[in-house]
Amino acid sequence: MTDSLITIKGLYKLFGDKAEKHMPLVKSGATKSDVLAQTGHTLGLKAIDLDIKRGEIFVIMGLSGSGKSTLIRHFNRLIDPTEGEIIVEGQNIMDLDKNELRLFRQQKMSMVFQRFGLLPHYTVLDNVAFGLQAQGIDKKTRQEKASVWLKDVGLDGYENQYPSQLSGGQQQRVGLARALCTDAEILLMDEAFSALDPLIRSEMQDQLISLQDKLHKTIVFITHDLDEALRIGDRIAVLKDGELIQVGKPADILLHPVDDYVEKFVRDVNRARALTVDTVMQPAAYRISAETVGEALKQMRTSRQEYAYHVDEDGFQGAVVLQQLEEVDQSQHGEKLSTEYYDTEQSLSPDAQLEDVIPETLDNDYPLPVVDEEGELQGELSRENLAEVLSSSSNQVDKPKD
Repeated sequence: MTDSLITIKGLYKLFGDKAEKHMPLVKSGATKSDVLAQTGHTLGLKAIDLDIKRGEIFVIMGLSGSGKSTLIRHFNRLIDPTEGEIIVEGQNIMDLDKNELRLFRQQKMSMVFQRFGLLPHYTVLDNVAFGLQAQGIDKKTRQEKASVWLKDVGLDGYENQYPSQLSGGQQQRVGLARALCTDAEILLMDEAFSALDPLIRSEMQDQLISLQDKLHKTIVFITHDLDEALRIGDRIAVLKDGELIQVGKPADILLHPVDDYVEKFVRDVNRARALTVDTVMQPAAYRISAETVGEALKQMRTSRQEYAYHVDEDGFQGAVVLQQLEEVDQSQHGEKLSTEYYDTEQSLSPDAQLEDVIPETLDNDYPLPVVDEEGELQGELSRENLAEVLSSSSNQVDKPKD
């Protein structure tokens, strides 16, 4: 089974009565402003090709008018394209008839809107259960299920309240619970947190990340906020004037913007807060498997290494420095290479934010090892590497090779 759940191929959207007539102009390379000036039609999307993986949070971002909300509304055909294919699990949803499309929307995709979209005359519980009601699920079953989801989003005890009695953040939690209650595999979120105050917005981001760790949904998330995109996205797509400019992991977007448009987005981002150790670490320079001090000396002298990581079948053990080992009396060369001979047993987690490891990295003359939860050595982070990432202009940072 492929890990791509949604595939977009050659997607175009030209708004206007004679869209098909003017498609040759669009495909000739005319800009959005040119198309509008010459035809009176608005170019929404142009030649979009995307693959969205099962279980990822895929963020689509761009400035107002970039086409991001237009694009997400194609996923469930709230908007039909002028040209192109929208394939979900191998099914081109452009081939669905009216009834098939209704079932697809009810069972496969749920949507969370910016303005909540709650029914004011329904209780919180009935709002959450609304999607199940539309599917014909009996009242007892749907209310039991809705109660579980309300608890999961932190609204246990609010079942009999009405939307007007809730804060904005609470209303958005109801909207999220309603979308999740249908068990749809795909969650579409169009600027879902944009209307919230900054503190509540941050809490909702945390809530989404926490739920995703448990649910592993495929989430397509629209935002104009790069900090939000970097915080929650597994991958990010950047749109401009209806065209796809760049797709990549957050670190790729941040460190390697493809043009000035993307670079302007990332220019003022706090890299130390946005990047994790694994996004900037380098491969571990040298490993030794010696069991004794003498064997370690021999291996390091042979390879002319001043610094090495001691790794055995149990994983990373510690780091050693040639100069320090050379100061060990020869009578001790047969001793087991252990804690007393290590320069450091300290290590960094691949998932740690850079801002949390700055002091310890800068305090060490040699690179610090990056070790995962299983104790396996994944790479190293030096103070030179850290300084380069935090101080160089983003398009000058070389991407570490695997």
